[in-house]
Amino acid sequence: MQLSGLDLGAQGVPMTLSTGKTAIVTGASTGIGRATAEALAQRGFTVFGTSRRVTGANPKQVSLLNCDVTDDESVRGMIASVLSRTGRIDVLVNNAGIGLQGGAEESSIAQVQALFDVNLFGVIRATNAVLPAMRQRGGGRIINISSVLGLIPAPYSAHYSATKHALEGYSESLDHELRAFGIRVSLVEPAYTRSVFDQNSLPPDAPIREYDQARRGVRSLIEDVMTTADPPEVVAQAVLLAATTSRPRRRYPAGKVARQISVLRRFAPSDAFDKSLRKQMRLPA
Repeated sequence: MQLSGLDLGAQGVPMTLSTGKTAIVTGASTGIGRATAEALAQRGFTVFGTSRRVTGANPKQVSLLNCDVTDDESVRGMIASVLSRTGRIDVLVNNAGIGLQGGAEESSIAQVQALFDVNLFGVIRATNAVLPAMRQRGGGRIINISSVLGLIPAPYSAHYSATKHALEGYSESLDHELRAFGIRVSLVEPAYTRSVFDQNSLPPDAPIREYDQARRGVRSLIEDVMTTADPPEVVAQAVLLAATTSRPRRRYPAGKVARQISVLRRFAPSDAFDKSLRKQMRLPA
């Protein structure tokens, strides 16, 4: 039954109108990924979320699949599974990621490589796996969850920031390459967002005593800003816009703070920006 454009099920309960399109959201079990998967489902997408460990608490209206973005076979198998069920993939949201907080010299090369394996190479694996199907259909959207730390320096998050700076360059270059096939690539750039992400950030694996106070200061700063941070739904709405608009932009700052930082980074004098950053990070002038 349909009434005023709204589908009603057998019990008269409103149901989401299907778009006939399929979306994949990596890292969809919690936080930004979960909110994004649910927002796409509510808009009518058939949504598959991924997680390294599938539990019973799935996002609403979302099929959750096991996938480890650091494993080539796991990624290819997940993409093949979705294609076998739906025959198409219209949107890929690369959200899976991990954080790392500490002085840059406190992490071993192996730890930094592991960080890049998730935050950058995981994106590349999933993108490469989905592109043949998108090219065959003549269209698609790839939306990569970046960060304002892909635009600005990040003291005591240097390696995480490096992964996001690399993601920004990769995404912008890829967008130019794929437009000929009707495929667009967008970046969504949140600032601080209320989720378990920061709680789950890795500590450095080679800590140095001289950085103990600085690390505690960064942790204290994060705890303070989290009280006013954006909910993950703010980021999800930016993803939804990038996925559905007829003219996608390359970058979508998500939230008021992210928009302010994006503007300041572009137009503020470098010395003024540097001074402001150090003040916000509670670093000596």
